[in-house]
Amino acid sequence: MFEAKSAREGGAIRRSLRDIERMVGRDVFLREVERHGFEAIEDRGQVVVCNAAPTRRFP
Repeated sequence: MFEAKSAREGGAIRRSLRDIERMVGRDVFLREVERHGFEAIEDRGQVVVCNAAPTRRFP
């Protein structure tokens, strides 16, 4: 996932939480997110992983 073209170029990637838990588990995934310097946001069963640039929430 972290080697996806979008991730390498500083973009965001999205995966289902169910797939993440099935493949590696939530704890391992979150450690890797942190190790790579990314941020992860969960919404309705989907996880969006963003680069380390500041994120902002739209009203």
